[in-house]
Amino acid sequence: MKEPNAEQTSGEGVMRQGGDSRLAESQADKISYTLDSSLASVDRIEQTAEELAKKAGLDEDEIYRVTMAVREAAVNAVLHGNAYDTTKQVMASFEASKTELVIRISDQGKGLDPDTLPDPLAPENLLRGSGRGIFLIRSFMDEVQFRQLHPGTELTLIKHIHTA
Repeated sequence: MKEPNAEQTSGEGVMRQGGDSRLAESQADKISYTLDSSLASVDRIEQTAEELAKKAGLDEDEIYRVTMAVREAAVNAVLHGNAYDTTKQVMASFEASKTELVIRISDQGKGLDPDTLPDPLAPENLLRGSGRGIFLIRSFMDEVQFRQLHPGTELTLIKHIHTA
């Protein structure tokens, strides 16, 4: 796997990260990765989402929902978007504020129109082994947006942070 490009922005400017995906002690406002189309990249994206969700103070159930949604989006980018094509990359960016987590995952594939996806709850689709990823993403996140990149698709996943 190529060394990912990671950029962390805090109040002090930009800090470049190498292969270590641990976050700096101060809360990062933004982290970005450009990664190969591989399952190792999916794991890295999921791990970063989990770390940010924990730092944001989400409870265990919400952390699980965020990481599951992010994993589904990353798998879709690698598998369906880029079709494991080694010449294509997956981009992931993470922004954390006091009120929300915003995670963007994009691929360089042919694009996806979410309105053309079959309903996973329709009786004829209930026993299918696939086709529930977007449904789960929408169920677990507060907002989900799709954007066509030509080529590729970008998913924006938003989780609102409710403080006591």
